[in-house]
Amino acid sequence: MISWLRRLPGINISAAQRDVCRRFAVEPSPPTQQTMIGIALSRPRELEPLNALRHPISGNSNGWFVWRGPEIPQDDDEFFAPIHIEHLDEYAPELEPYLALPPGWGVVLAPDYEDVWYDETLLDV
Repeated sequence: MISWLRRLPGINISAAQRDVCRRFAVEPSPPTQQTMIGIALSRPRELEPLNALRHPISGNSNGWFVWRGPEIPQDDDEFFAPIHIEHLDEYAPELEPYLALPPGWGVVLAPDYEDVWYDETLLDV
């Protein structure tokens, strides 16, 4: 059904990403290579849960913003740093199956816990 995505230059979609998109009945929108994701690097990798929101794609940003812990970063020392999507596995490999969810989707992950939802207001940024 969407196997053509795998063959387009700069676009990769894994079987796990296809499965997540099928599960939530959405057309996949995988980030292209060399696009940027915003991540709160000051938060320790052990901190839970992992949170991710996808805003609209803009410029070289694929729209994903990722942080750990219950609260979204607010302090100046916890800002979102841009990293290439290819380096996400160094910081949040558990998010990989969800990356093809289109803008407007959010994810919260912890051991034995998954919350995935659509929020139209995420598109109003």
